[in-house]
Amino acid sequence: MKRTDFSFVAAGSVMTIVFLITVNVLTSTTHMWSIYPAIALLLFPIGVYSINKKRYTLFTLWASLLLIAFLIFENYRDTPDYPWFLYAVFPLAAAPILVGLRKRVSSLGLAIIMSLSTIIYYVSLNMFLSPQHPWAMFPAFAVLWWPLAVYHTQRRTYFRFSLHATLLLGVFFILVNAVFSPDAIWAVYPIFGVLWWPLSMYFFVHKRAA
Repeated sequence: MKRTDFSFVAAGSVMTIVFLITVNVLTSTTHMWSIYPAIALLLFPIGVYSINKKRYTLFTLWASLLLIAFLIFENYRDTPDYPWFLYAVFPLAAAPILVGLRKRVSSLGLAIIMSLSTIIYYVSLNMFLSPQHPWAMFPAFAVLWWPLAVYHTQRRTYFRFSLHATLLLGVFFILVNAVFSPDAIWAVYPIFGVLWWPLSMYFFVHKRAA
């Protein structure tokens, strides 16, 4: 990309942001709606530059910083008593790291480190912000699939993957049942449905191969 082309994109974005802020201030000072398109307009020249230079980590870093700053602004403008922006900080901060390490995303070590980091982060948030509701089990359940899938994919042990995945799903359903609705035993129904996964893998794939 030519330098003049990037300058044109950057100047156009800045001029549009100034115009929108001016209109916002002149028409309504109670609601600063101009910040929403401003975020996209700021990312536009950065994205154009990064894509043409193939510096994808740079774009992801700037996008993460802008979105974190935007969420902090929105949080303390509307609901300053509860720091809900913290829920989005970890994935936004992890995004440029994963883009920078994109060649190692399929490695088991990175999967384990990122999964454990995610679990520790959200369990800590759960304990400090809302200890009465153990919601951290949901993101923990989601990220555990990453190292589990990488481990079995590297070893091509797909039948064992179905067994371990079924065990993980069963434990998850039992925990959700026990914590959120202990009076009704419903976990047995999805567990029964999930059991067909390893059974079908065994009879139609694993046993035939043997």
